[in-house]
Amino acid sequence: MDWAGTAVDYGCFAPVAAFLKAFAEKGLTVTMEEARGPMGMTKIDHIRELFKLPSVTEQFKQNYNRNWTEEDVVSIYKEFEKHLFASLEEYTTPIPGVIEVIEKLKRDGIKIGSTTGYTTAMMDIVLPGAAAHGYTTDNCVTSNNLPAGRPQPYMIYQNMIDLAIPSVQSVIKYGDTIADIKEGVNAGVWTVGVILGSNEMGLTQEETGKLPAEELNRRMAAVRKHTRNLLKIITTRNWKRRTFVKWSVIL
Repeated sequence: MDWAGTAVDYGCFAPVAAFLKAFAEKGLTVTMEEARGPMGMTKIDHIRELFKLPSVTEQFKQNYNRNWTEEDVVSIYKEFEKHLFASLEEYTTPIPGVIEVIEKLKRDGIKIGSTTGYTTAMMDIVLPGAAAHGYTTDNCVTSNNLPAGRPQPYMIYQNMIDLAIPSVQSVIKYGDTIADIKEGVNAGVWTVGVILGSNEMGLTQEETGKLPAEELNRRMAAVRKHTRNLLKIITTRNWKRRTFVKWSVIL
């Protein structure tokens, strides 16, 4: 299980807002769509990917008369952390349907591990916040002390070790970002991408509810098209209408 945009924080807004503020403070404009692009990666890697965008690279050159360096990545990451930590607890509400499904899976004896693009310090806020709303997992792994975060598979493997899962054939990776999907594919596990409430949709629950059915279906189809060519993917509509049957089917 992923966290933001999958289990909590409908639409995955907490990190987006912090990214936009951190770059703006350095005189750099990043669009909402651009900020969402690398979502799911470890946050400092995410910032590095944003710096690589041609528009951001050009803005930086114009503003500072030089190319950006790793020091600039670290500097913006520090600002990002400041903004994220100030607001993160507000974004720990579970997405509708999550608690009911996870509790049913637990009763059936299924262990719930989780991975995230957040650091351990960030999850020290998210975990108790989500628990206060009734959502918990059996295990949570961050990329701290691992070789790399997403899209590499190490967090999934660490969950398998922690939860004593002997085979990748017994694991389902469920997430809302391209990085989540790549993580699952790289780990060799069954991989399921969620649509509603996801980073890829990028809408609040209220915005989603107000969309006409035709427009909602169009946007959902666009998300499917964006991800369906990745190996072993099932995209599900939401938590209340999930598909856990034909793992080799690409929808």
